Amino acid sequence: MYYLEALDIIKQYENHRALDGVTVQVPENCIYGLLGPNGAGKTTLIRIINQITAPDSGTVNIRERRLCKEDVSRIGYLPEERGLYKKMKVGEQIVYLARLKGMSKNDAQHEMHYWLEKFGIGNWEKKRVEELSKGMQQKIQFITTVIHKPELLIFDEPFSGFDPVNANLLKQEILELKEKGATVIFSTHNMNSVEELCDEITLINRSKVVLSGHVNDIRERHKKNLFRIRTTAPLPESLSHEYKIIDKRQNGDYVESIVMKNGNLAPSELILHLARLCQLSVFEEILPTMNEIFIDTVNANLYE
Repeated sequence: MYYLEALDIIKQYENHRALDGVTVQVPENCIYGLLGPNGAGKTTLIRIINQITAPDSGTVNIRERRLCKEDVSRIGYLPEERGLYKKMKVGEQIVYLARLKGMSKNDAQHEMHYWLEKFGIGNWEKKRVEELSKGMQQKIQFITTVIHKPELLIFDEPFSGFDPVNANLLKQEILELKEKGATVIFSTHNMNSVEELCDEITLINRSKVVLSGHVNDIRERHKKNLFRIRTTAPLPESLSHEYKIIDKRQNGDYVESIVMKNGNLAPSELILHLARLCQLSVFEEILPTMNEIFIDTVNANLYE
């Protein structure tokens, strides 16, 4: 079942159509990547889901019913442009925002202490937000997003401003939230994070959906018949009807090559063919990265 569906969404601003018939279907208990270049329409869609703005046409459903204002309490939203009150103390800030989401004061304080201790920043409760580093403020913003245990979490560039250690910490927290039953949408330009975290993605470009599906399926669909092999001797480069050597380098007693197989040759047949030529110790298919697919898809869309 889809937890969230945004169906045929259109949003027009003056002379700019931000979303043009966009449909996104997010399965329950899924980490879903909402991708696209700057200005593609991602943030507009996120604002519509959060009911900050309304679509000109189209519908947004949660659990197969129309999204309504009461559903805001089910959502945790971490915007790209952070919005903490600089003069407030950390603990007061977290509790205040939690109560806006419907939590009691006691529950908010309990959860606040849990999260501060979990992040190793319990001693920052009485500090003002302006006294914290950017990374520390990011952690506080994350806590205010998840403290009320929302069913749907929306993170817009959640790793912005984090060093690699803290970015990894946040990734682990997102995976744990999914394990506990949350559905997660996150928008990012970091394609490595997409490969590490996302089950499915939608890529929006120029206000339209240009790619969607399971990450593994997308990588399979865009593969280019490239293989990395390791052999004890150089391969003959003359067998162009069977394969083409793209790259080759000597590595001690081995030769590592990148080969492109003939389109009519099955991988199993290529393995047998190569094994007849030399001793073959490594044979692995090279799937394109999500970064490569992102660039190729967006560039192709420029000329449509």
